Amino acid sequence: MLDTILANLISFIENVITAMGPLGISLLMAIESCNIPLPSEAILPFAGYLVSKGVFNIHVAAFAGAFGCVLGSIPSYYLGYIGGRPFVEKYGKYFLVSKKDLEDADKWVEKYGDWSFFICRMLPVVRTFISLPAGILRAKKRFFFTFTFLGSLVWSYLLVYVGVKMGQNMEAFKHIWHKFDVAIVVVCFVLGCLYLYKHFKHLKES
Repeated sequence: MLDTILANLISFIENVITAMGPLGISLLMAIESCNIPLPSEAILPFAGYLVSKGVFNIHVAAFAGAFGCVLGSIPSYYLGYIGGRPFVEKYGKYFLVSKKDLEDADKWVEKYGDWSFFICRMLPVVRTFISLPAGILRAKKRFFFTFTFLGSLVWSYLLVYVGVKMGQNMEAFKHIWHKFDVAIVVVCFVLGCLYLYKHFKHLKES
């Protein structure tokens, strides 16, 4: 069943880009940046494949991808910015998030946040969900959206270029990248377990 879902998803991505061109790339990348896990690892390499066929230019494809990321980040960021923090402050304890956690996160963003958003835009999985916590932590808008664009532009160029080089051999790329995604999920799972252990221990001591 999972293979069927993935096949249909990839077919949808290819049909949208084929029909809409760069606008389709922006649309799909905007969807990904709205906390919806539509993989750019499938979107951009196919765009690169079309670049290799002369359908459009590599720079157009990369900038369309980066623009879409910024566009999709706007509603997610403002959702966190406007309503996210009060909700977390009031109900966060039920999700093992304390006010101290928010204070620590504020300090982290204040010290490293601008560059961290740039880096996160070049990481699989993480890049899809970074806008919401950025809004909750009230990251500076001009820096957040600037670094979102720049990080996404680097990411877009990389994956479009891979698509250009691999041409029609897309299945091999998907197989390799799928293994990379699994590794990221495993790391996130381990870190999540450590996070839960730390907070349960804190609850017992309080």
